[in-house]
Amino acid sequence: MRSPLSTLWQDSITILWGDWLDLRVRVVQVAASGLVSPLIYILAFGLGLGNTMRSGMGGGNSYLEFMLPGMVALSSMTICFAGTVFSICGERLFTKNFEEMLLVPIHPLSLYLGKMMAGILRGLMTSGSVLVVAILFTGKIWSFLNPLFLLLLLLNCAVFSGLGVLVGLTVKSLESVGIYNNFIIVPMSFLGATFFDPTQLPAALKVVVYLLPLTYTSIGLRAAAYDMSQFPWYSIVVLAIVALGLSIIGARQFANQQD
Repeated sequence: MRSPLSTLWQDSITILWGDWLDLRVRVVQVAASGLVSPLIYILAFGLGLGNTMRSGMGGGNSYLEFMLPGMVALSSMTICFAGTVFSICGERLFTKNFEEMLLVPIHPLSLYLGKMMAGILRGLMTSGSVLVVAILFTGKIWSFLNPLFLLLLLLNCAVFSGLGVLVGLTVKSLESVGIYNNFIIVPMSFLGATFFDPTQLPAALKVVVYLLPLTYTSIGLRAAAYDMSQFPWYSIVVLAIVALGLSIIGARQFANQQD
């Protein structure tokens, strides 16, 4: 007889496998789609602006190196959120097969975890492309592939995939997705410590910046890549708590979902 935890996990894998069967035919498209914006930022800011200034903010030896971990965080956030939202919206609003999944006798938490893990998979595929670019620019393989760096990346994907699941379950149209993107994701892209050191900000703005989960990912990835002795261990705790909170809310949303 299977334990409840084993059942929960196996059902989540089943949901993930179903999404992977749909995703595998678009692996290259998914991996490349989230690479465009980070490459533009790297060329414009890292190579353009970076050649005229030194970072002076710790981390790498140049502004390009300083911002590369932030680009990894940014790309994973963007594709995890957008990919998960549009996947669920497509099932809810267009193909109309989302109702069938809700009728299957599966625990709501399994439904949430399965969809979230599918988003994590998308995020890792895209951020993996950015990691290749970062390694090519810096030549520092271990800096971007060490366990602590990868753990933070995984937690970041879990947070924004979870947020994508919640938004995907609640929006009534694709136009509504744009509102969330414009008021949450885009501001966080620029205020989440991807381009700057938040410790240099005025106190009032610093409060706002440290309310954003992407900030903890960016400063954590930067420390994990360049200065492990200054690693902010609290960033792991914060991201884990946010991911857990989204899991609880997501399970409740699936339990009460009506489409």
